[in-house]
Amino acid sequence: MALRLFRLSQDVITPLIKRNCTVSAFELQHKNPVQRKVEQIPKAQYGGRHTVTMLPGGGIGPELMSYVREVFRFAGVPVDFEIVDIDPASEGNDDLEYAITSIKRNGVAIKGNIETKSEATGILSRNVALRNELDLFVNVLHCKSFNAIPAHHQNVDVVIVRQNTEGEYAMLEHESVRGVVESMKVVTVENAARVARFAFEFAKNNNRKKVTTIHKANIMKLADGLFLKVARDIAKEYPDIQHNDMIIDNCCMQLVSNPHQFDVMNTTNLYGSITSNVLCGLVGGAGLFSGRNYGDHYAVFEPGTRNTGTAIAGKNVANPVAMLNAAVDMLYHLGHRYHADCISDAIHKTIDIDGIHTPDLGGNNTSTEIVQNVLKHLAEKRTYW
Repeated sequence: MALRLFRLSQDVITPLIKRNCTVSAFELQHKNPVQRKVEQIPKAQYGGRHTVTMLPGGGIGPELMSYVREVFRFAGVPVDFEIVDIDPASEGNDDLEYAITSIKRNGVAIKGNIETKSEATGILSRNVALRNELDLFVNVLHCKSFNAIPAHHQNVDVVIVRQNTEGEYAMLEHESVRGVVESMKVVTVENAARVARFAFEFAKNNNRKKVTTIHKANIMKLADGLFLKVARDIAKEYPDIQHNDMIIDNCCMQLVSNPHQFDVMNTTNLYGSITSNVLCGLVGGAGLFSGRNYGDHYAVFEPGTRNTGTAIAGKNVANPVAMLNAAVDMLYHLGHRYHADCISDAIHKTIDIDGIHTPDLGGNNTSTEIVQNVLKHLAEKRTYW
């Protein structure tokens, strides 16, 4: 779907506008579905090694990816990277198309935040296009406190399960008359059920006791009302897991005042973005936690708050922990548990025991000092590989 919209932008919309055609971009856009199912392509594995697509993105993405490759080389991780750069200034879709083909071939990707600098209405966000085209219907962020990091609350352990392909991110908007813009929020029974079932299955498989559905059904009675109704229906299938719901306004206040009441949160797309950033900010910031994007056939791993970090790029102060944790999650997904355990343990010792912190955590260490300390702890285990 996303690629079709890109092609429309380049091959149809622009020429039509130039000829003063009466067909609007809105009309063309709404002839395409919000998302589509994808067919499974076999994952590439050679000699027990996995090939993973790496999308560095913009801002601090390239330097963080270099740290991931350095750690993987040092640890002997059986993963090879196929690096695909996407030009943020391009109004074409060749780079994006190749990236999607690569992910379909490999099955798994790790990515930084990909900028979309064009403000043209026909050019979609590259990040949203990837999620829609690969049908990555759910995003999972596990926000757990680090003991050595000063924070507003300690012992926080919350999982946000976020719908990832529709809602306000459907990008269906138009100017009905001059000065009046309408934006559509899309909620479907199918995708609301997929994310709700994922949340309850996650709770069931990880010994979680409660799922809280976040909504604004008191105002958006049809859209959020449907999301809430589907969640309540799914909850009946899991009698051992408590289910409640909370309006997004109150949820933000409750996260700040008492985050310990939450266990697993089931959210729409926009509310997941809001609560993820609030929760990460409470326990340390954007540089710590990873985000996992899952579909039926593909998985993409990235920093949890999806920040580009352009202002600090190249200054050796960006916190590499979120990207390293994304790499760890990717290794667990691929089944390389020993390497994942070792790298995760090295990150924990660096942050919680050694107290090596970048400026965003109140420290004065550099990015490379974090990475070198991780490598130091990995060296202690290297003889067993």
